[in-house]
Amino acid sequence: MTNPTILVVDDDPLILKFVSANLRARDFDVIAAEDGESALKFFTERKLDLVILDIMLPGTDGLEVCQQIRKSSEVPIIMLSAKNDLTDKIELLNLGADDYLTKPFAIDELLARVAAVMRSQQQETSLR
Repeated sequence: MTNPTILVVDDDPLILKFVSANLRARDFDVIAAEDGESALKFFTERKLDLVILDIMLPGTDGLEVCQQIRKSSEVPIIMLSAKNDLTDKIELLNLGADDYLTKPFAIDELLARVAAVMRSQQQETSLR
């Protein structure tokens, strides 16, 4: 059985490295992208089990990436953002995000949310 593959997208290299390292330490395969265009490229080339996606990205932003992914896939998406406004959270969830976490965040909370989303995805798959 192969490890689940997670695409992590953030333009902050420190966050990208930190999140990726913590996911790898928990036996996830991680693909890291620093912008929306790279994220969409990896999305089309690889089978992904989860996407962790920052909203504020250079070029194609996280909102557009989320919408593009949702056109062809139900892969779970956890959005990251410095925006803490309730309206923004609701908009993202309505656009197709499965979860939303505001920056700064505790890595343990992100990892718990990853585990919860992955459990939910596995349960849905086993019901089909």
